[in-house]
Amino acid sequence: MNQALITPAQFPELQAVWQRQNLKIVLTNGCFDLLHAGHLRTFCEAKKLGDLLVVGLNSDRSVRGLKGETRPLVRETDRALLVSALKPVDYVTIFDEPTASDLLLALRPHVYVKGGDYSLENLPERQAILEIGAQTVFVPLVEGISTSELVKKIRSANM
Repeated sequence: MNQALITPAQFPELQAVWQRQNLKIVLTNGCFDLLHAGHLRTFCEAKKLGDLLVVGLNSDRSVRGLKGETRPLVRETDRALLVSALKPVDYVTIFDEPTASDLLLALRPHVYVKGGDYSLENLPERQAILEIGAQTVFVPLVEGISTSELVKKIRSANM
């Protein structure tokens, strides 16, 4: 696996290094089941907000809980490899919870980035964000592009 894949056990050591280097840490997260231009746009916009971009990737178990038993289409190790290969992404970490709240509390990024389908009011991680004092940025979605829509198109083409 890629060196960019990190585990929560590595966070304290990495955070100490990043703090000494005075780096601004940005976190975004999601399932990223079928990578598309909207994901890449979010990563590019997120990277502009700091020095290091960490992507939290929902585990296979977590994706099934969020999206249903037919998902994910791509297993977590492959999704992590693909996401970590993208230029704006510095690190990927896989998390098993349905929300990124525990990840936020453990990593304590300066900036948290989510897609424009969220707002601070409906964000499941709202309390964790307030607790750590992270800036929250919402990146507008790319019109007409989503993994769910891609899955529908694929399934309808196979009928």
